[in-house]
Amino acid sequence: MTFVVDDLLVRPFLGLLNVIHSMAIEGMYDTDALRDELKENRLLFELGELTETEYEERRADIENRLEVAEQAREQLSGRIEVRQ
Repeated sequence: MTFVVDDLLVRPFLGLLNVIHSMAIEGMYDTDALRDELKENRLLFELGELTETEYEERRADIENRLEVAEQAREQLSGRIEVRQ
């Protein structure tokens, strides 16, 4: 009886938690969005919307966040699992 309850109730719930966790990680460490932000920053600078100082500060911040995101994704890839 315990195995039936486990198979019918617990495993689908754990699977759902894995999916939610994966989606949260994708959102938190979205490297594509950060690369787009770098491009936008460069474009704003080239159009004269940002001073060189503002551009450099934003670029450094975005590059730092991108580095953290890439490291986090590398460490987390394939490691998301629920042990039973």
